[in-house]
Amino acid sequence: MGLFFDGIIESMPLFAKELVAGGVAGGLAKTAVAPLERVKILFQTRKAEFRSIGFFGSIEKIAKTEGIKGFYRGNGASVARIVPYAALHYMAYEQYRRWTIKRFPGIGRGPALDFVAGSFAGGTAVLFTYPLDLVRTKLAYQVVGPPGINVVGVVNREQVYRGILDCFSKTYKVSGLRGLYRGVGMDFKTNHAAVKLCVGGYIIMAPSLYGIFPYAGLKFYFYEEMKRHVPHEQKKNIMVNLVCGSVAGLLGQTFTYPLDVVRRQMQVQRVLASNSPELKGTIETFIMIAKSQGWKQLFSGLSINYLKVVPSVAIGFTVYDIMKSSLKVPSHEEAVIEVVTNKRNTRTSSLRS
Repeated sequence: MGLFFDGIIESMPLFAKELVAGGVAGGLAKTAVAPLERVKILFQTRKAEFRSIGFFGSIEKIAKTEGIKGFYRGNGASVARIVPYAALHYMAYEQYRRWTIKRFPGIGRGPALDFVAGSFAGGTAVLFTYPLDLVRTKLAYQVVGPPGINVVGVVNREQVYRGILDCFSKTYKVSGLRGLYRGVGMDFKTNHAAVKLCVGGYIIMAPSLYGIFPYAGLKFYFYEEMKRHVPHEQKKNIMVNLVCGSVAGLLGQTFTYPLDVVRRQMQVQRVLASNSPELKGTIETFIMIAKSQGWKQLFSGLSINYLKVVPSVAIGFTVYDIMKSSLKVPSHEEAVIEVVTNKRNTRTSSLRS
């Protein structure tokens, strides 16, 4: 059996191994922190109902109105999103990094390379998986009590999503394909410097990328930079990887968290009451939140996010490194040597010809 699996691993292309490693890492990490993710989203989007009663009060309220399943509401969509997202994110990071080294052999191998590769990898992954993130947020946002139970603060609206497919269907029916990218797009006049994208015939902008580009880049930047200072014999130590991943996630999230709050509120706008002010774009939404809700709302749920990010990013990076080792994916140092060797062999062959 061992030889059979070794044969399968050997036959897998490198990018496929990185996809598998990234997907497993993302799925395990996301499931581990799902309850904290649910409370964080409610803090971001239901300020009056949950932020006022605090973290433990929110946990008690969810348990009372929805039971244990309430802590995992939207987690199916979250895992369905994070597996392909993480797979694309890690794989694209490795591919962008190798491509840059191969294309520009004289470029430094320092943290700047990890920041650039991680940023573009994060943007790539977001574009392919954003609708699933939107659905996850909408499912996590709704608080629906059991039939026959009337609990203060639980709002039963006609627009209740019964699951992932139902949420997709209703969102598409009301707003079309553009609605599935709400929070990642905005009007062109809002910011001329944003990246233009074409989704289903609509020209939209990429405010969500404002957050994911620096966050993804900083995450890889801090993680790889910290590991560079770790003795070689300790690089595969699980505890070392957990610590490096925790700090990387903590620092990266701190700098980009307000953009996450803006995105969440844009995502759930259609679920809010009809008299809510329309959130037209990232900059306008940012200003509106700061004016009407206070600048502290831009950091609402950040303390919970710290509790979530520390284990999530730590588990993600650690599982990814373990999976890379199990799937015999070369380390960054080995990859650089391989690229340089191949380039030298190509030059030698050209001279002989």
